[in-house]
Amino acid sequence: MKRRSAVLVVAALLLAVTGCSGGSNDGGTASAPADPTKVSGDITVLTHKTDLAADGTLARYAAEFNKVYPNVHVKFEPIADYETDVKVRLNSDSYGDVLMIPASVPTADYPKFFAPLGAPDQLKQKYQFIDKGTYDGQVYGVAINGNATGMVYNKKVWAQAGITKWPATTDEFLADLQAIKSKTSATPVDTIYHEGWPLTVWQSYLGELSCDPNAQDGLAADTSPWAPGKELNRIDTLLYNVVHDKLTEADPTTASWDAAKSDIASGKVGTLVLASWAISQMKAAAKTGGGDPADIGFMPFPAQVNGHFCALVAPDYQEAVSVHSQHKEAARAWLDWFVDKSTYAQDQELLPTLKSAPLPGTMKAYQEAGVQFIEENQAKTATVTSIDKESEVGLATPDYRQHIVDMARGAAAGSLDSYFAELNKKWAAGVKTAGS
Repeated sequence: MKRRSAVLVVAALLLAVTGCSGGSNDGGTASAPADPTKVSGDITVLTHKTDLAADGTLARYAAEFNKVYPNVHVKFEPIADYETDVKVRLNSDSYGDVLMIPASVPTADYPKFFAPLGAPDQLKQKYQFIDKGTYDGQVYGVAINGNATGMVYNKKVWAQAGITKWPATTDEFLADLQAIKSKTSATPVDTIYHEGWPLTVWQSYLGELSCDPNAQDGLAADTSPWAPGKELNRIDTLLYNVVHDKLTEADPTTASWDAAKSDIASGKVGTLVLASWAISQMKAAAKTGGGDPADIGFMPFPAQVNGHFCALVAPDYQEAVSVHSQHKEAARAWLDWFVDKSTYAQDQELLPTLKSAPLPGTMKAYQEAGVQFIEENQAKTATVTSIDKESEVGLATPDYRQHIVDMARGAAAGSLDSYFAELNKKWAAGVKTAGS
């Protein structure tokens, strides 16, 4: 199942949900149970992880859960178009007992739909990413895991090209891709242009080149974010150069997600620009396609500050308890157990929400290399979203970066500098109208 990196940046830029009526939060706090043997009830867990529901993984987690909570019966409801379907269901009282909070639900609306879980100061002692699920002094959602920015790569392909360390600059990255092109039969980078959404991942690097957690918030007042030397200029210039130098798929209009997974797993592709959530999917593709999962690696964006790499980390979906649940204690028991005790984060090679949990194997390479994890501030997300809408740039959509790819491959007229000037003009107008 493909998973867009909205959880890093794109989800934060989505427009607020409209038309959801919800209900008042009259169901009380979903308290953590003191005695597992006295908790009972049938609960429904809505999940976007349709793949894990289909292959029995979620059922295995439930079986482990029942060893601790024998009187709670967990039913999973996998939903393929999760964002759309659950957004509609929030208009009713029927959206399960436990669910992932749709990215389009405004934080201020959390009390309408979800039961409070406790005070943020208390939960912060145990978990990462608590601010994302907090409103007005109460926590309503706990992230099931975190994601880190970077790039998925085939270690065997990079080694065959004679590359022994991660590139620390964009020039080194381009040189490494040229080496892959000349010394191996692999395509250095697959942009997965045809699918559209993978190009939005490039937006997630904003803040990584500067190691600045306030980089996204800075867009609220910046009237020229594509000016020379600034991060968006550097990010989009790299995308342009990778395509212009013919280091990507031959025909980007036909590349598919499934093919990209298969190709990096088998060594036909060297690199995919995807966040850490994709690691487990590429390893699974290698396992089923006859490749070696150990060949799948993860590297940071090719930029350093004071001699070290940085990676932005952000919460994935937040798990919450429905305000309408008739079994809130049982629902809270599942939420706590899944985040605290299940092996989900380790199994999927994801950053754990639980502060005391170890990093999964692939991410330990970041730790060993001294990559600094930076949690992005989102105080001005609503303002940036308004500016983006007003400017019609579309940071959360693939369109403007597809245009960069089209210019780079000669399928669209114009120069990169003139396009950056156009983007700056649009963004400046948006800041004037909707900025702060």
